[in-house]
Amino acid sequence: MIMTMTVFLGSLLAAMALGVPIAHSLIMSGIALLFYLDMFDTQILAQTLLDGADNFPLMAIAFFILAGELMNAGGVSKRIIDFSITVIGHVKGGLGYVAILATLLFSGLTGSAIADVAALGAILIPVMEEAGYKRSHSASLIAAAGIIPPLIPPSVPLIIFGVTGNVSIPKLFMSGIVPGVLLGICLALTWAWVARKEQYKVQPRKPLSVVLKAARGAVWAFIMPVFIVVGLRGGVFTPTEAAAVTVFFALFVGFVIYRELKFSHMTRVLVSSAKTTSVVMFLAAAAMVTSWLIAVANIPAHLAETLAPVMDNKILLMFAINLVVLLVGTAMDSTPTILILTPVLMPIVLEAGIDPVYFGFMFVFNNMIGLLTPPVGTVLNVAAGVGKVSLDEIIRRVLPYMWIEILLLVLLTVFPRLVEIPLQWFLPK
Repeated sequence: MIMTMTVFLGSLLAAMALGVPIAHSLIMSGIALLFYLDMFDTQILAQTLLDGADNFPLMAIAFFILAGELMNAGGVSKRIIDFSITVIGHVKGGLGYVAILATLLFSGLTGSAIADVAALGAILIPVMEEAGYKRSHSASLIAAAGIIPPLIPPSVPLIIFGVTGNVSIPKLFMSGIVPGVLLGICLALTWAWVARKEQYKVQPRKPLSVVLKAARGAVWAFIMPVFIVVGLRGGVFTPTEAAAVTVFFALFVGFVIYRELKFSHMTRVLVSSAKTTSVVMFLAAAAMVTSWLIAVANIPAHLAETLAPVMDNKILLMFAINLVVLLVGTAMDSTPTILILTPVLMPIVLEAGIDPVYFGFMFVFNNMIGLLTPPVGTVLNVAAGVGKVSLDEIIRRVLPYMWIEILLLVLLTVFPRLVEIPLQWFLPK
């Protein structure tokens, strides 16, 4: 196993170090493994690539990404922020709480940390700066809160994990609702501690009539995630069907209700969503090659033997896995991490008797924390770019939030029932 892993990881890391894109690096590492296992055949390579992309549930990703683009162009994002400011903008440090609340509400738009941080940061950071908030404080808070959307339906990373690990996507969606809200509460408490000594301008309290008007404007944004959860729980549609319906919902809201979505916007929206989708689909196809070879090389069984001393203790095993995923997350983005490690870890998790739905949520949560850790830190880079602050400064400011997120990860590892019990509330009876 050691030599097999050396060939796989060595070729993968070497390609990445040369600046080769992740998807191409995965294909190159797969080719290296094929040669090492004396199985190289271009037909196997091509067929496995096609099988990786030819997966019906992956269509949900394309539809949810398109729906998010349509809602952003149709004015939903702006109305979410307006509503949040109206409700809690008058509290000391209120715009910080607005950022967290808006991120929770944004979860129903794209389920993508990068997309939501970019959209929220572009709108809210200038407003926060005008109220006396330091750009580094604002950008770091938005970056830390940006990992909430992938934990709450619709979630692109949970879909990718469900497809790769053959785990129920509706159950994965339901598993993240309560922990996602709990994470928002933890971040709000951390923000209260961070902002306690700052002198921020306080927004004037809005009269009830203004609050109700903002709520009416944002009500369509609230309906969509509830619609998805209720539909999945009731068995009305599959995640892929829910995603397709959401696109029509976004078109209806943008064209008919808000009337901010124009036909002239459609080319930009379609091209942007197609680019994002193609990256994810190509990654999925490339990862299928390495996933298949990992199974052929029997790497999970060898790894299970290595972890044998902790296989009987689910908590210790989860701590060991969390540590590995956190370390990998410092150097690799979430999507390739999920695609590469899921086939390796799932057999071990199942053998240890760990609930695959619980593991899937924890695995994705762990990966989202990795988006905040250098040297890659994708969300950090996006927040720094949108906020126009240096990466070094935002890294320092994000540490309190990152530590509280790791603490929550540890808490959910020690007490898995915090995920499993709330999950039962959302599953069909």
